[in-house]
This record gives sequence, C-alpha cells and structure tokens, in this order.
Amino acid sequence: MKLAILVAVIVLAAVIGVGFYVTDFTAYLGNNPTTCNNCHVMDAVYESWYHAGHKEWANCNDCHTPHALIPKYLVKAQSGYHHVTAFVFGPIPQAIRAKPASREVVQENCIRCHQDTLLNIDYAPMSDGTRRYCFDCHRSTAHGERGISLLPYQHSEEYTQ
Repeated sequence: MKLAILVAVIVLAAVIGVGFYVTDFTAYLGNNPTTCNNCHVMDAVYESWYHAGHKEWANCNDCHTPHALIPKYLVKAQSGYHHVTAFVFGPIPQAIRAKPASREVVQENCIRCHQDTLLNIDYAPMSDGTRRYCFDCHRSTAHGERGISLLPYQHSEEYTQ
C-alpha cells in the first residue's frame, strides 16, 4: 500500500512538472508583457497597449495587478484560473471585459501612480452617489484609441459600452 502511494505521488509530481515545463509556467510569474500576449485573444489588447502612451511607463501588471507581493500573486492566480477554464471549457468572449474586482485594482493603480495629479482635482463620487473610474474618461490612455485593431468588434456598440 505504501509503495502504491509513493508511486502515485511520484507520477503526480512528474505530470505537474511536465505541465509546468510545457506551458512555460514560470513566465506567468514575471512582468513581461509579451507573456500576456501568449493567447491570441489578447492580440488586440497587447497591440493597443504597445502603440499607446503608457507603454513607456507601465506594463500589464503595473495596471492590472496589485503591487503588494501576496495580493499580486493572488490576483494573478485567480486571473490565470479564469483564463485557463475559459480556454478549456469555453466560451471565450470576443471582447474581454474587466470583472468588478479587476476594475477596482486598475482604479487603485491609477490613483497610486497619479496621486500628485489627483491632489489638484476632486475625484469624489458624483452628486448622484455613483462612482466614476479614471478610465471612464481616460479610456484610451493605456490602450490607445478604440478601433486601431483589425478585429471587427472593435467598432461595435457592444465594445464601446
């Protein structure tokens, strides 16, 4: 019985090790933006970032993950889980939308990088109590103008909402 458990653990470790090697898993732990572009559905997002103004100042993780070590890797793990399950089980959305938690992370990072600028403006909730995100007005800042992609949904009404 002990031998069977030992063999099972060794086989499981080998399968996991081969999986990590084949998928280049460690690349996803870093900050290289080309890693985010490994999936074809990210082509338009990567291209728009590459040709926009923030390329010189920020990579994907600077905006889309927290900067504290543990929260950063928790968000990366959660995002990775969602990406893998979408690719394995479907459906893969044509236009990728940020989940509410992702929107909060991006907002916090906008504020973190631009806190000196924010001292000169009032970014409190609107008079009706709704909250606006920085990217509601500055949508083209990090990823450039809409429509630079050759993909058809870049111009659709759904994409601009």
